[in-house]
Amino acid sequence: MGQWSPFLSAGRRVTEHDYARKFLVLIDDSPVCDRAVTFAAHRVKRTGGTLVLMAVIDSEDFGQFIGVGEVMRAEARAEAERMLDTRIARIREIGQVRTETVIREGRPAEAIEQLVADDPGIGILVIAAGQGDKGPGPLVTHFAAHNRLHILVTIVPGAMTAEEIVGVA
Repeated sequence: MGQWSPFLSAGRRVTEHDYARKFLVLIDDSPVCDRAVTFAAHRVKRTGGTLVLMAVIDSEDFGQFIGVGEVMRAEARAEAERMLDTRIARIREIGQVRTETVIREGRPAEAIEQLVADDPGIGILVIAAGQGDKGPGPLVTHFAAHNRLHILVTIVPGAMTAEEIVGVA
């Protein structure tokens, strides 16, 4: 086996003992989200590690409505928890896959970047590309254009079937 090469993550040195490979997937209501979850869950099942499911609440509008901001935040959090629970139930059908869940507020790309900075165990971001005339999607575009992450980014093509995704995972 090769020599472990320590690296810096979020300004601190990470050792082999500290490292536990984590796959990060953003959970939302997009049709491509399930493709990313399918790939990451099967990959974790085959190779080990942890699947981190992150939901991001867009809190931009909460401050504009006096008195209802906290109600809107609570409703958004409940919806995020529902989406996470739905994906966890689906992952359980795949088999034994260790999962963690995270809910953050803000914009998805910025929240991903901050979580990666906060958790040095995250080594792979899994996102799925959209299909059609709208392009690959905002996350694929963002991370392909100016990826500041020091982790791998795996893009699952939107044209792949679930069977094809499982086959390459």
